[in-house]
Amino acid sequence: MRKSRQQNRAFRQLFWAVLAVLALTSTVGIETASANAAQPAGPQDKPTVVLVHGAFADSSSWSPVIDQLKDDGYPVVAVANPLRGVKSDADYTASVLKTIPGPIVLVGHSYGGQVITAAATGNQNVKALVYVAGFAPEKGDSAATLSGKFPGSTLLEALAPPAPLPGGGKDLYIRQDKFREQFAADVSEEEAKIMAATQRPVTEAAINDKLQAEPAWKSKPSWFIYGTLDKNIPAQTHAFMAQRAGAKETVSVDGASHVVMISHPQQVAKVIRDAAQS
Repeated sequence: MRKSRQQNRAFRQLFWAVLAVLALTSTVGIETASANAAQPAGPQDKPTVVLVHGAFADSSSWSPVIDQLKDDGYPVVAVANPLRGVKSDADYTASVLKTIPGPIVLVGHSYGGQVITAAATGNQNVKALVYVAGFAPEKGDSAATLSGKFPGSTLLEALAPPAPLPGGGKDLYIRQDKFREQFAADVSEEEAKIMAATQRPVTEAAINDKLQAEPAWKSKPSWFIYGTLDKNIPAQTHAFMAQRAGAKETVSVDGASHVVMISHPQQVAKVIRDAAQS
């Protein structure tokens, strides 16, 4: 009997000791969890730069600028612009923007400017727009009407015969033998040949699509950079669009072609950084 009582006493002591350890562990866990919950998430140091290419190009056209921005610690996303139509391309780009948390600097080249002007409307995360030799349309403008607003564009003469699409409509390419002179006069001949061979077509409809949405540059600050020898969009048209948009900064690069982001990536990256830091 005495042995049984001693065993019971030992069991009760062990039982209460275990409960005490469990209670202490639980309390520490709760306090740690509470402390972690109280710590705010660290703010993102730099906004994400989203790059949207234009017609006759692809996302790789941003590679020199991406190298510059990555070296400065900026998160970068280069969107694969479908080049099928302003509304559908803008809707696609807007869907990509929705997946990106935090502030965004949205950058568009050439026809990509049309796209970002529509895609950014209503997205509060987009803090700045940067037009790199890009169209900044008003509601009702198309790429075709803007490029013809002032003299100087020779794009029509450089286009190959339109390629019919199976479901209707036509794709447009720049003739490979005209590509460097028209599109990329200030890059090396070898690089221009590769760009010509890998160019992405744009639909004829997309070039003639009029902007239906309220342009985002009316509610968001904008920055512009372009080349003085741009043969797709005349320099006078770029200057007009920048002034109309009330640009925070307008940079014209003397002697640069339509692909200023390839031939002068440092200057393009600087304008993007200016937009990001403003």
